[in-house]
Amino acid sequence: MRAQQTRTDTGHVVVIGGGIAGLAAAHRLLDRGARVTVLEASDRVGGKLLPGEVAGARVDLGAESMLARRPEAVSLAREVGLTDRLQPPATATASLWTRGALRPMPKGHVMGVPGTASALSGVLSEEGLRRIERDADLPRTEVGDDVAVGEYVAARLGREVVDRLVEPLLGGVYAGDAYRISLRLAVPQLYAAARAHASLTEAVREIQTKAAAAGQTGPVFMGIEGGVGQLPLAVAESVRARGGEILTGMPVTELRRTEAAGPGGDGSPFAADSPGAPPHAAWRVVVGSPAGAGSGESRVLYADGVVVALPAPAAAALLRAEAPAAAAELAAVEYASMALVTLAYRRADIDLPEGSGFLVPPVDGHTIKASTFASQKWGWIAEENPDLLVLRTSVGRYGETEVLGREDADLVKASRHDLRAATGLDAEPLATRVTRWDDGLPQYPVGHHARVARIREHVGKLPGLAVCGAAYDGVGIPASIASAYAAVDQLGGDRGGLDALIANPVQSLHGGAGE
Repeated sequence: MRAQQTRTDTGHVVVIGGGIAGLAAAHRLLDRGARVTVLEASDRVGGKLLPGEVAGARVDLGAESMLARRPEAVSLAREVGLTDRLQPPATATASLWTRGALRPMPKGHVMGVPGTASALSGVLSEEGLRRIERDADLPRTEVGDDVAVGEYVAARLGREVVDRLVEPLLGGVYAGDAYRISLRLAVPQLYAAARAHASLTEAVREIQTKAAAAGQTGPVFMGIEGGVGQLPLAVAESVRARGGEILTGMPVTELRRTEAAGPGGDGSPFAADSPGAPPHAAWRVVVGSPAGAGSGESRVLYADGVVVALPAPAAAALLRAEAPAAAAELAAVEYASMALVTLAYRRADIDLPEGSGFLVPPVDGHTIKASTFASQKWGWIAEENPDLLVLRTSVGRYGETEVLGREDADLVKASRHDLRAATGLDAEPLATRVTRWDDGLPQYPVGHHARVARIREHVGKLPGLAVCGAAYDGVGIPASIASAYAAVDQLGGDRGGLDALIANPVQSLHGGAGE
């Protein structure tokens, strides 16, 4: 294999991975005066944010909304010129398909955990409601350093709360198992309150009281006209316009330190020369041939700093040579796969229930786990396609290999079967599209925070190296962006952003139905 060496000027940072975390890191690095190269193995940027179409209608084929109560995602959208295209959901009213009927999504809960039994009236059985009322008389349940959400909530309020409400809400975010998911990371505000109260319902009421006192206004979630998949495209355009380089079809095959001890005495990638290496370089980045080129050539880049913004398995493979302990921890991070089935109908042919869609508790035994009535949830879809009605279902949870092994046509058939049972929808769709996200969602089991801390401790021993993405600080868009910003700050010798993330994790909420 013949290598073509490209030597760099001072202040060059390579970002490996062109998902929203990598692009956000590149955007922030340019703000800091760095010269930036983004390397993406696939033929496109954006990762799990993917714009597409069905029956000629623009839709999202990945994530479709972003949490607006955190500033990172909405602020970045504004910075890259999307202010006029930001749109909240047209309706935030969702349902639960449970016990044979669509039931209004309860209010007065924190990620499915109620402050009072009456908050879940109509969703739980009478026995389940009585079990919640016993919480006040139970002795304290210690949560310790961490505990599974399902385990803790079931011990306090009974399994029915978990199975009928907590599970579908958490499943919509992580495609995971509530009885494995970390309370500390998945619902951090509830973890903190539970440590201060003997009663779980009392802890929830305290959270609700504080939220009311804070007087938060405005939408909880935000979308973008044309789809959230427009966000990475706009960030990439901004990066390029300001001189950043984004190369797709460029898989990184090797990451090694040069002979230089580091880019500068203060550990900053923006600092001075490093004798004994190519000018200013601390890292050697080997890039494989562009996808489909077949030339056998590779390209070697030298950089002052590197941000690894890859899923955990790919990051593990890349860090194995220089940070084997971090690589071993990353290799142990588990992922869940899922598929989205997008369907388009003639509006005149169907009559959907009101609202944004519905969630499905796994305990009810159906194939789909949620459905979004996209044309009702997003005003821009309805305006652009007045004669169409677009909806989508999500299929697949952690460990459901059999379901996801089915052919696309079978997933469409199963989705239509469940939609018929839930809503009476029996029309023939004009078009369907199945989008598979294999190993798309990292799992946050009990103790994941400690694993992330160990990874960052090992990585932190190598000057000019940082990691970010959905595997560390939350699976939502704001969490990924916050993770990217913290990584950039860390490269510059500032741990403030990282410490803030550790102290106040970004909770990933469910955007109504079908996230």
